[in-house]
Amino acid sequence: MKDFWREFKRNKAGVLALAFIIFLGITAATADWVTSHDPLEPGVGRPFTPPSRDFPMGTDDLARDIFSGVVYGARVSLMVGLSAAATASLIGVLIGSVSGFFGGRIDYILMKLCEMFQSLPMFLFALVIVSFFGSSIWNIVIVIGFITWPRMARLVRAEILHLKEMEFVTAARAIGLDSVKIVLRHLLPNVLHVIVVTLSLDVGTAIIVEASLSFLGAGDPNVMSWGRMLHNAQRFIRRAWWMAVFPGLAIFLTVLSLNILGDALNDALNPRLRGKRG
Repeated sequence: MKDFWREFKRNKAGVLALAFIIFLGITAATADWVTSHDPLEPGVGRPFTPPSRDFPMGTDDLARDIFSGVVYGARVSLMVGLSAAATASLIGVLIGSVSGFFGGRIDYILMKLCEMFQSLPMFLFALVIVSFFGSSIWNIVIVIGFITWPRMARLVRAEILHLKEMEFVTAARAIGLDSVKIVLRHLLPNVLHVIVVTLSLDVGTAIIVEASLSFLGAGDPNVMSWGRMLHNAQRFIRRAWWMAVFPGLAIFLTVLSLNILGDALNDALNPRLRGKRG
């Protein structure tokens, strides 16, 4: 852990990105105390109030507090991002490990399944499924998880294919370890950097997909998300710029921070890159 942190803190941009994500997570978790208004409550002030001391990010057409919407939207976006990325990771790691370790016909079938999912237009497929089965927040999480797993599966498979030919795996076979123990004890720990980095990138992807669905009106109507705020703002972009700028800036900074964090984690965790910086 000390070696990881020593490598990680060399990347100043990564440290700043991590600090922002931690700050955003704390803010989202304490939204009830950070804000004084329900994000869905209309009439808390005057409609189209520009940013002021009472309303730091202004109000929208229904006189809802934009600041409250951004804070509660962080909770929704992070929950969707983390849950969907975790779902994609579980599927991807399982399929990638099995495919890479056993090879042969199993590898062929699983990779054809992966190619089938990758050939689908991801966003349009998500839009159709959500429209058909409902736009609850958990439906969105499941759909995003099931359409984003192929990247994780391919990356894990590639690493497993490389590692399974190394001497420590041969030694594990020689002492009688079964396939499950070899994968869990010896292979996956050496693929951890790929899993962690891809997971961080998948969180950003899930946030963008959820925001895009909500922007098109296919999000959960019972929660306030950044995408829904942009959907509400599109009619008033010239009259009330703040309705679009603040949720849009939140999406931009969050996804950018996750991408920078992913690069920093890769530099710190990847044994092939460790120690090569500075």
